[in-house]
Amino acid sequence: MTSTADPAAQLPALRAFLAAFARRQAPRVDELPCGFAVVNEELPHSRADNQLFVDRAVDDPTALPALVDRALAGLAHRLVTVLDDETGRALAAPLTEAGYEHTVDLLMVHQGPVPAAESERPRAEVVDLDALRAPLTRRWRGFLPGADDETLRQLVERRAVRQRGAPVVRFVGSRTESGEVASWADLYLDPAAGLAQIEDVLTAEEHLSGGHGSAVMGEALRLAASAGCATRFLIAEADDWPRHWYRRLGFVPVGRIHCFERG
Repeated sequence: MTSTADPAAQLPALRAFLAAFARRQAPRVDELPCGFAVVNEELPHSRADNQLFVDRAVDDPTALPALVDRALAGLAHRLVTVLDDETGRALAAPLTEAGYEHTVDLLMVHQGPVPAAESERPRAEVVDLDALRAPLTRRWRGFLPGADDETLRQLVERRAVRQRGAPVVRFVGSRTESGEVASWADLYLDPAAGLAQIEDVLTAEEHLSGGHGSAVMGEALRLAASAGCATRFLIAEADDWPRHWYRRLGFVPVGRIHCFERG
């Protein structure tokens, strides 16, 4: 199945999906004039679970840093995700002046055909969180060599919280011959809306370039198509190499979101 909808026309639905996912998985949601804050006191080291989302107009951009401080008081970090490109560009100056680092992510929609399963390459399948814990912990330890065990535990266990974020949540993994998961991704499905998001695609460092990532992506796309999700998307950093790989897999950029981080 190839997505035939105009990619740009899908942008509002993608933003709404991201906002709804954040709200559903959060134990606490605080409504704000410009959006909402999500807080999970059990996962203070997970920035994704403790942040402020801007999903509407900001009347006074210069007041936003103080609003973020109030909304995320008690946390060691600050994270703001702006779902609209124009709003994100307008907020760049006041937030960077307040000490925030600014990054841009691409919303990319799959426009190519769904790949057929190939028997000669590694095969991927739905796996449970237990199968991901060990390889995911090692991968995070490589990303954050100075992190303590509790921080790593939270970054792994937050995947359990994500199961509340969408009507259907699956973990997709590709295994080595010994049975260990070598590459993995989250798959969030909303069949009623026809939407699917592939998120957090990672491969164990020792298995890079082994075809496991492509196997995971192919299986995730097939599962999404089988669930009736004609719109399949992911988020990629605008200045990092995976965006080129996603393009080769049939994903095209349709919009941008902005992230501002401090601490």
